[in-house]
Amino acid sequence: MSIQASIEDKLQALDPTYLQVENESHMHNVPVNSETHFKVTMVSSRFQGLMPVKRHQQIYAVLAEELSGPVHALALHLYTPEEWQAREGTRPDSPHCRGGGGS
Repeated sequence: MSIQASIEDKLQALDPTYLQVENESHMHNVPVNSETHFKVTMVSSRFQGLMPVKRHQQIYAVLAEELSGPVHALALHLYTPEEWQAREGTRPDSPHCRGGGGS
């Protein structure tokens, strides 16, 4: 199973109403077909009443195995259904990589 598929599978434990996992490794100075840099956009009612750091901690706990090895970077955009609706279903774009000599 790919790392992306594993992330998608494991995050189902948080009952997302929307989940998008994007492999952004190609935007960094890593070998072709790497799975090291990901962006997760997730909407879940489980985030209700939680500050962003607590939401992130939930993700880190679920993805502990991936974060201890192959995943170098994980951008998280975590919303309640109400927050997602207020954002009209949009999340920030990722910045361009500025390190590692990549383009």
